[in-house]
Amino acid sequence: MRADRVVRLRALALAAACSAALWAPPLSAADAPASPAAGSAPTVAADPKLEADVQELSHKLRCLVCQNQSIAESNAPLALDLRNQVREQLAAGRSKADVVDYLVARYGDFVLYEPPVKGITLLLWGGPAVLLLAGVGWLAWRVRRRAVESAAVGALSEAEHARARALLAGTAQAAAAAPPPSESRESRS
Repeated sequence: MRADRVVRLRALALAAACSAALWAPPLSAADAPASPAAGSAPTVAADPKLEADVQELSHKLRCLVCQNQSIAESNAPLALDLRNQVREQLAAGRSKADVVDYLVARYGDFVLYEPPVKGITLLLWGGPAVLLLAGVGWLAWRVRRRAVESAAVGALSEAEHARARALLAGTAQAAAAAPPPSESRESRS
């Protein structure tokens, strides 16, 4: 019982952190501190090409806290740390591919907005198509089966037609007096 309560409290805290990060206004270059704190990377690189590369990579990487935003859009502390890591590694001379490989090795393919097609992500890429084909196949089977059922139910014998005409004509006594048909529809289908 206690473990369940702890899990619920942790989930609530994570949801609160995500919603706070989601609704916080994004930082612009003007809002960035003039001098970064000791031991942290600057929020904007002095080199415009380096900052453009950081922004490009930041839009390709998913925030691990918010999960529906890139690290460029998110204001979560982890997203800020990831942007700083990307900036530091690019400033140190590593290529974009090396930085992405490092983050994938550390956090898995989930950190990428467009995960590569491989065995483990095949369901992610092919799942929607499989579900669509299964739905269309089920719908076609159901329509065909319904047509067969309708054809079997719709075929009335002459005696049933005569009884239906008598009922519709208002001669209910005549229809009630007429003997019911000897074979029923259930036995024919």
